[in-house]
Amino acid sequence: MLAFRVQILLSTYNGEQYIDEQILSLIRQEGVSVQILIRDDGSTDNTLGKLEHLKKLYPQQIVIFKGENRGVVQSFFDLMLMSSNEFDVYAFCDQDDVWNKDKLITAVSSLNKIADNVPLMYCSATQMVDQRLSPMKKWPVAPQRPVSHYNALIENVCVGCTMVFNKTTMELVKKNIPLNIKNVIMHDWWIYLCVSSFGRVVFDPQPSILYRQHHNNVLGGAADGWRSKWSKRWNRFINGKNHYILSKQAKEFAQTFQQRLDDQKQQEISEFLSFQSKNIIKRAIYIFRAPFYRQSVIDNLIYKFVFIIGRL
Repeated sequence: MLAFRVQILLSTYNGEQYIDEQILSLIRQEGVSVQILIRDDGSTDNTLGKLEHLKKLYPQQIVIFKGENRGVVQSFFDLMLMSSNEFDVYAFCDQDDVWNKDKLITAVSSLNKIADNVPLMYCSATQMVDQRLSPMKKWPVAPQRPVSHYNALIENVCVGCTMVFNKTTMELVKKNIPLNIKNVIMHDWWIYLCVSSFGRVVFDPQPSILYRQHHNNVLGGAADGWRSKWSKRWNRFINGKNHYILSKQAKEFAQTFQQRLDDQKQQEISEFLSFQSKNIIKRAIYIFRAPFYRQSVIDNLIYKFVFIIGRL
């Protein structure tokens, strides 16, 4: 029996420090056949030199494109557009982690238990580690509420570098590229929103990768403690960095998939967007009957508060 063919989409940018370890963990995946499609986003260090060396060692498994600096979201959309339809499943990858050797076969096995005629996506928890791969904590915790369209419109609980999705998902995204990608918060959030709206998402609470934390990639909410996480969120909110990003992405999604969304979802998103221009009393009444939710009680209350004050 032929192994499942997986195309791994990897965007690199000044990642020379850890790229060897990451690539080797992809090459060593068990039970599947992998091709690593790499787009370098205009690195100025020795990332490309290391990639070219690895390509000489594994010429059948590594494909490299040298691109200009367009940012992580656009770079991953470019990778999706460059992807081949010859593969069974696809996976996103960061440049500085280490994958468990059974990551892909575990994901493929999970997806194969579901009918393959709809968009499917697997994602998992991660084992967070420091620069030397010493264990820190598992993140994120398993969602307590369904991973659904009603969650995905306002929250992403799926870590991009754990995502594995089927050909139907890839075809859906490639045929419906958003007109303004700047309105997409992150490529992985967009995939979660797409699959949860038209197919099924599988969340595995068991970590599939070692998720390296270092000064270039530490995310608020992942490595931070409670106090630090909320301090960073508050500062971003006060500085206006997160104002309206959810509504912009929701509007982009509705416009992109207006021909595919059922009447109920179209009406719900329309109300979500239109009520943000109402007065504060109408916003408050609406948001406590709206179907959209975040996973944690605190996050859910904060989302409602931000909606009421008109900054979502």
